[in-house]
Amino acid sequence: MKILQFPLARISISFILGLLFFKFYQPTPLLVFGCLFLCVLVLVILHFLDKKFPHLKIYFGILTLLLSFQIGISTSIIHKETYNNNHYTNQIYDYEKEYCVGLVINEKLKSSPKNNRYISIIKTINGKESFGKIIVNLKKTSAKKELEIGTDLIVEGKIYKNRNPINPNQFDYGRYLENQEIYGQLYTASGQIKIGKNAVTIWSIFSNFRNKIIHHLELSNIKREELNVLIALLVGQQQDIAPEVLKDYQYAGAVHVLSVSGLHVGFILLFVTFILKPIPNSKKGSFFKLLLILTSLWVFGILAGLSPSVVRSVAMFSIVAIGNQLRRTVNTYHTLLVSMLLILLFKPSFLFDIGFQLSYLALFFILWLQPILSSIWTPKNKIVRYFWDIITVSFAAQIGAMPLSIYYFHQFPGLFFITNIIVLPLLGVIMIVGLIAIIVACFSLVPYCIAKPLELLITLLNTIIHWVASFESFIIKNISFSNEMLLVSYLVIVVFILWIEKPNFNRLSIALSSILLLQSIYIFSKYNSENADELIVFNVKKHTIITEKNHNLVSVFSNDSILQSLDNNLTIQPYLVGNFCKVKKKSRLQNLLYFKNKKILIIDSSSVYLEKIKPDILIITNSPKLNLKRLLSVWKPEQIVVDGSNFKSYIKLWESTCHKEKIPFHNTNEKGFYKI
Repeated sequence: MKILQFPLARISISFILGLLFFKFYQPTPLLVFGCLFLCVLVLVILHFLDKKFPHLKIYFGILTLLLSFQIGISTSIIHKETYNNNHYTNQIYDYEKEYCVGLVINEKLKSSPKNNRYISIIKTINGKESFGKIIVNLKKTSAKKELEIGTDLIVEGKIYKNRNPINPNQFDYGRYLENQEIYGQLYTASGQIKIGKNAVTIWSIFSNFRNKIIHHLELSNIKREELNVLIALLVGQQQDIAPEVLKDYQYAGAVHVLSVSGLHVGFILLFVTFILKPIPNSKKGSFFKLLLILTSLWVFGILAGLSPSVVRSVAMFSIVAIGNQLRRTVNTYHTLLVSMLLILLFKPSFLFDIGFQLSYLALFFILWLQPILSSIWTPKNKIVRYFWDIITVSFAAQIGAMPLSIYYFHQFPGLFFITNIIVLPLLGVIMIVGLIAIIVACFSLVPYCIAKPLELLITLLNTIIHWVASFESFIIKNISFSNEMLLVSYLVIVVFILWIEKPNFNRLSIALSSILLLQSIYIFSKYNSENADELIVFNVKKHTIITEKNHNLVSVFSNDSILQSLDNNLTIQPYLVGNFCKVKKKSRLQNLLYFKNKKILIIDSSSVYLEKIKPDILIITNSPKLNLKRLLSVWKPEQIVVDGSNFKSYIKLWESTCHKEKIPFHNTNEKGFYKI
């Protein structure tokens, strides 16, 4: 691999390892900065001894990598907001109390059915200076219209800490928020909000400007569905895309089209460079062109919301633009590494963002694998060569992103290459017309002669995507994929590409051995899962779901509405996929279950039970009118479990009774799922 020959590559890897080390081990700041100072001191000493003792060069190199590792850890500590005493997590001691919070709206999120949701920056708590990011949920009845970015608010309400997953193998939303330095959510009722002035910041200026563009597009009579796709394509706002449309793009393997990334930013660079061609390439002219190009790229990036994939693309193409204007040969690998290092130095949390990971992996494999695939066949016809390049780029990007994509989303779109062959040429036309529309929308309504063709183009795009997505037999779903399988999958891909680059027996042996290793890990993971029999009470609002797992077969006990929609159930499916198992039997809830010599009684809303049963475990569902104190005078179960189908007022009463009787009480609303 040529990239590993660059010192910058080894430094980058050491730096990233430092970020990962901090993420998983959280060393104390004093120890980290002490080690950093020691590394710098020894490195300076070795630098001066290098001329007299040349054999010390190897230690200088090793220490440089160690220093990069320490800088990675130090960068994480510097950006860890909770280490600051003024952070709101260090000022809240009782999460049951309501607080008066002064904050400013920073970013609009997708609304829920009941609330408008915003990422906000805290300024004060109960009049005391504070800071930190938090998600604010404002009831839709308490704000007649959506608030603008930069709006000052004084809000009274409870702050809730991020929760761990309450069901097995569930997406860890709390960890996802913490990666963005968001440590809580604030909920408010009507009448608890005071709206202040709009703070003028760079974010509020660009947000209001983006809203102005969107407003002009809305008044241009473009159909709502097409308009939402257009807004996602050109200004990176996906909040209003219909779930059905988004699902089509996912199934067709074209969801990257809706995310502003290198494809869009590269087109902006080409478009602006073309417009600026008449400017002479003198010293002043080149500087002026570079300034306009960089300004255009970063203005577009800020308008698109500066998501990790946008930041990566804008940073990379900025370096490319600087190299081109300085008449320097730009090494693409160096550009990749420099952009990644710069971004992670200022925003280390991006390393754990799915978009950032997929973006860099896809680009790396395009740079490395696409030339190898392209060399297999060199068409003479320009049109054929154009489509051949689309196919090779698509395959290279998909191979690079595939293991990570399967790991996160557990599905693979088999027709991705057909989608890209059809969609990418059309997307180029949409981008040209769309950019003209955006430029016009900056000042006024978009005229019919631009808006109508743009609407028809996006209708055509959606129709093609829907057609490809309709072939559901080509979509591989519910793929079980563990952490170990993810790492070994990339090992398999890398060693096979190395073998293709330079075929020999040793490389082929390593490649085949890596496949055996992947198969062994899969078999071992499945074997471990099959030998873990368990019974689980899930936490589902207003419903009860109980599963019994024997080897790799699962019996599901629930009501009819849950059992009929089991294939699309977001509570059960992650559990099945994460445990390499499938549903054997679907049954309506029974009052009595036996598992591992445990007698389990389920009391539902009917409150019917036999006193002579004497269960080991009692599960209470659907808020029965139950005198638990009288029941416990007859029975002494080992454990009482209540799930999410019960009223909270009932749960508090039962918990108090169990506490007095000294019987373990498990509330799935608070503690998550219950497992035997």
